[in-house]
Amino acid sequence: MSFFLAFLAFSALIILHEAGHFVAAKAVGMRVERFFLFFPPKLLSVRKGETEYGIGALPLGGFVRITGMNPDEELPPEVAPRAYYHQPVWKRIVVIGAGPAVNLLIAFAILFFLAFGIQEPSKRVDSLAEGSAAAGKLRPGDRIISVDGMNGDQAAIAEQINSHSCAGEPVDGCRATTPAEVVVERNGRRRELAITPTWDAEFERNRLGFAFGIKPTDPGAVGAAGIAADYMWFVTSRTVSILSRIYQTDERKELSGVAGSYEVTRQAIDLGARQALTLIALISLSLGVINLFPFLPLDGGHIFWSLVEKLRGRPVPFAVMERAGVIGFALVIGLFLIGLSNDIGRFTGEGFNLR
Repeated sequence: MSFFLAFLAFSALIILHEAGHFVAAKAVGMRVERFFLFFPPKLLSVRKGETEYGIGALPLGGFVRITGMNPDEELPPEVAPRAYYHQPVWKRIVVIGAGPAVNLLIAFAILFFLAFGIQEPSKRVDSLAEGSAAAGKLRPGDRIISVDGMNGDQAAIAEQINSHSCAGEPVDGCRATTPAEVVVERNGRRRELAITPTWDAEFERNRLGFAFGIKPTDPGAVGAAGIAADYMWFVTSRTVSILSRIYQTDERKELSGVAGSYEVTRQAIDLGARQALTLIALISLSLGVINLFPFLPLDGGHIFWSLVEKLRGRPVPFAVMERAGVIGFALVIGLFLIGLSNDIGRFTGEGFNLR
């Protein structure tokens, strides 16, 4: 079932991306000849009005064919006025930018929705490890106020506990030479407890042996929008950073192809709806961002050359765009091959380790 759901998720992202181009083209008066999910050879199609709707056999994307995408193409006089290159630059940019814009909007909508279910760390004790230093002294529900007078977040408290060290080289279970002074709130009253941390070889740190809990938070509409925007900015900046340093081996290893993205989505669906939706939002965002890179045949390449035409005041020769397209296509294929190589390595090696 997860294979099928992952396929549906990818198909939906493709359809919605192409639907952005399609709706925008219709809205500004362009003539749309084809609207296809996947690439030829054609499996089935139906014509409605001037547009043919269909499904191709190669599940590698989709496409919208607008009349007159080649400026040198000779067109019948009855359709020429609605051809792509007969439209003003702003209309062309709207149509091309609509696809990535839909991907960005999908990512934002999903992340905005998920933000209302987000949880944040609490300062209350959730559980105690059997036989640990904290067992018998702390209780579930205790609220940690401070450790050695320090009252920071969970990470700061953990670091303060770790500052108490064993004498000599630490070994598993050795006790620190000094106790941690822990102040807790229990049943509305403050209690001061002296608890000596022990070295945990698994975590390679001194611990008391308790786990903090988590609590739900309601960020509100503005807060949820901020959370979604922050996450989108982080992913966008990270994506650009990786691609700008693609010549570095470690950065190349971060790339994933269609197969890898599909497999990770399938695993996320197995883990639960929230994980799956988060990953779908991430993939949709990545598609939107990468498609805006200024290289033909990506959408950003068409936008770039439209802006060049606007700045120079006359059309760019199609031969120039063709040469730029060859370079851009080589770059895209190079990224695809790197991602495919990484996916093969993960499939045959350590796996994707989503769990």
